Amino acid sequence: MSIGTHSATEKADLFLRRGERVGLRRVAAIDQNAFVKLARRSESYFRPWILAPKTADEFDRYVKRFDRVAADGFVVCLLDTKAMAGFVNINEIVRGPYQRGVIGYGAFVSGTGHGYMTEGLRLLLDYAFTDLGLHRVEADIQPANLRSRNLVERLQFRQEGYSPNFIKINGRWMDHERWAIVKGQI
Repeated sequence: MSIGTHSATEKADLFLRRGERVGLRRVAAIDQNAFVKLARRSESYFRPWILAPKTADEFDRYVKRFDRVAADGFVVCLLDTKAMAGFVNINEIVRGPYQRGVIGYGAFVSGTGHGYMTEGLRLLLDYAFTDLGLHRVEADIQPANLRSRNLVERLQFRQEGYSPNFIKINGRWMDHERWAIVKGQI
């Protein structure tokens, strides 16, 4: 079995959403080994933008935070092989008059340059706006992270602001641009 795939004995259709080339499914404990291997291989690609789980303990903590109320986590997988191309999550889900969430995401280096994450994030937005009933989805992006900025621009997010020293990453407070999209915009 290749990295990032599931055995034939598992459910045939694990996907919450299917696109033309990728599917979106919840990240699960069974993904630990493949996810950690892919994250380790992608570490220099992720740097300095994100910290993905690179050990079993980090992965366990990562998955446990997805309670499906305040946060939910997913992987973007190729439909033909089920290999993981990347991961996406919705954090800080707020209900009531807000109906919003903040997304985080990362492409594994083996899945870059093919548009898999664009397709995967489109699936996530459909899920967020339809199944979760969110009105607004936000993304916080470091100004120099051009790949991430280009991705949200392709999905028609709009830049709404700039927050200095906004998120602590790898022990440093980093500036972030704030991007958002609302239901009906895509």
